[in-house]
Amino acid sequence: MDLLPVNGAALAADPRAAEAIGAVSARHGVDYMDDGAVSALLAERRRAMEGERRHPSAWLGILALTVGLLLPAVVPMIRTLSDHRLIAVLAASGCLVVVGTALVVHAYTRWRRALNHPTLAGYRETLGIARAHGIPLTHIPPWLEGKSSPEGGKGAAPVPSYPAVAPLDVRPPATDVPAPEAPSAPVDVPPKPAAVSEYEWRVNEGGWHDEAGCLLFLVGGGGAAYAATSSEPVGYGALVLVPVALYVWLAGSRQGREKERLREEALAYVRAIAAAQAAGAQVPELSSELRKLVDEA
Repeated sequence: MDLLPVNGAALAADPRAAEAIGAVSARHGVDYMDDGAVSALLAERRRAMEGERRHPSAWLGILALTVGLLLPAVVPMIRTLSDHRLIAVLAASGCLVVVGTALVVHAYTRWRRALNHPTLAGYRETLGIARAHGIPLTHIPPWLEGKSSPEGGKGAAPVPSYPAVAPLDVRPPATDVPAPEAPSAPVDVPPKPAAVSEYEWRVNEGGWHDEAGCLLFLVGGGGAAYAATSSEPVGYGALVLVPVALYVWLAGSRQGREKERLREEALAYVRAIAAAQAAGAQVPELSSELRKLVDEA
């Protein structure tokens, strides 16, 4: 989903922010107020970072570390192993740990280098300038700040913070000069439907029906099995938990279908927001639930 943190029209609305961002653009050789250029930049740099994350040195290092750490725990259990061979295996384990650590550090260094690419650093600077001027950021992709998820903490390269700038005074000066011709009507931001608001507060509820249903079913079946293999018929009373388990499963299924319907409504709203942003609208900041939806889409 091509939804930018902020579009060029919103940045250009404040001349002070536009001037500061123009200086950043000149320094990095990228026009950060050009939506097309920014979209291409983010797509390219994200592919580069994903490539570094999947680099062979990363998974080879993890594999070497895992084997090196497990060998000292597994090898002493082999009673037929001589002392000399045990020492050799432990030495090999130490070498694997050293090599694995070096590979993991190398992979992490490459990933950090891709994260701190000058053009990405300039865009984070642009977002910091926009935030300081009171321009709302729709959402910031977690990968752009080096986070694994929106709730991933501060991140390895967070958007910089700058002192807040006083709001721009847009009142026309007191003069006899006629006002300029009014610009074309701005693009309207679609209102948030009630279903989307419902999705935001219901998305994190539930999730326990399958586990609870299984537990009730097992307890009911276990009680009946105990009654059948012993002289305690009271155990058959646990069978009442079986229909309760079925009811819990059905309730969870209904809730899942409703949440999926609301999710589709929320996706449609986010797509409408993205279309409005592409048309030049200044869209508001998305909630954390909708930001997760953008990252998953």
